[in-house]
Amino acid sequence: MTSSGFAAGPLLMDPKAPLIITIDGPSASGKTSVARRVAERLGIPYVSSGLLYRAVALLGLREGASPEEIEAHLERHHLELRPTPKENRVYLDGEEVSAALHSLEVDRRVSAVAQRPSVRAYVNQVLRQIPPPFVVDGRDMGSVVFPQARHKFYLTAQPEVRARRRVSEREADFRTILGDILRRDAADQKQSAPAPDAVVLDTSRLGLEEVVEAVLEHLRDP
Repeated sequence: MTSSGFAAGPLLMDPKAPLIITIDGPSASGKTSVARRVAERLGIPYVSSGLLYRAVALLGLREGASPEEIEAHLERHHLELRPTPKENRVYLDGEEVSAALHSLEVDRRVSAVAQRPSVRAYVNQVLRQIPPPFVVDGRDMGSVVFPQARHKFYLTAQPEVRARRRVSEREADFRTILGDILRRDAADQKQSAPAPDAVVLDTSRLGLEEVVEAVLEHLRDP
């Protein structure tokens, strides 16, 4: 089906039934790109939950605080995510930090930060303040943060495939990135489990538009 072959029906856009679509999956599974494209096609905002965890990791780096220590700093800082169908802008204490969230240093700290219960509660509170409709990506969006979501998806792919995808985004070689992905998979195992009612899609052999179309097909014919 081509891009013009999908049309959001009145049920999806009914203001009396706010639409939340969750797209979960491990690191570099394609969930961010897919969530952004699906939101763009539906004409609704896209929310990247992972950016908030990255912002907390960045905060720790700036303050020289370990993942265990960062919890004590959260109440003194204000995080805000402003979503649109095409991009997310993240503000830390009024300063836009979006461009600083995708470094290898943040990559290496974000899993440890995201495992802290107080950090997760803090980020979840920020996310739940965003008014629907929206498409949100993350690791436990459908199972924990938005269990009431009408549509839930879980994207996965082989670690080597995910590492190749990330090489073009980072100033590091394939082996380094693969090692980081495997460590993050192990650290995120609990948070990465799909919701029981999620549609699971393996993206290893699929291009971006193929995954987007698969998601839209499920939205069209749930």
